[in-house]
Amino acid sequence: MTTVSQREITRLLADWAGGDREALGRLAPLVHAELRRIARRQMGGERQGHTLQATALVNEAYLRLAGQEGFEWRDRSHFYAVCAQVMRHVLIDHARAHARDKRGGGAPHVSLDEAAVMSGESASELIALDEALRALEEVDPRKGRVVELRYFAGLSIEETAEVLNISPTTVRREWRRAKAWLYRALAG
Repeated sequence: MTTVSQREITRLLADWAGGDREALGRLAPLVHAELRRIARRQMGGERQGHTLQATALVNEAYLRLAGQEGFEWRDRSHFYAVCAQVMRHVLIDHARAHARDKRGGGAPHVSLDEAAVMSGESASELIALDEALRALEEVDPRKGRVVELRYFAGLSIEETAEVLNISPTTVRREWRRAKAWLYRALAG
């Protein structure tokens, strides 16, 4: 991405935060490729043929964000981090709905092929990861943010440091400790 488009993204984010609804429309094509990359990364652990595809995940996140009023975007890294968080919540909501539907949940009847698209195992793993991450965020919010930015948003050490306004060394240390904490929480 060129410096000009990076500056343009930051300017459009500021315009959008300032109430310019048209800025969001001009922003979308500039950030779409990066949002699809984040969505593909988040869906990397999902089974092939998942009912929610990367484009649909981007669109759902876009709709949720478009409804937000008065949100202050610090910069494009902050925007991508928030988008990754919204996408994570979309996937969690999707997994929970799948688990609820699997138990009946008043869902309409579907074919076995459609029902088997998302395995119950991957849905339960995603829900377990979300619960462990929420528990980590309660104990240490910064470690939770590091995991969110590194794992879900796919930001580099340096980008994560920039978003959190901490040093790259601190990000590396927090990332290692957070992974160890989550491993123990999920293995226990």
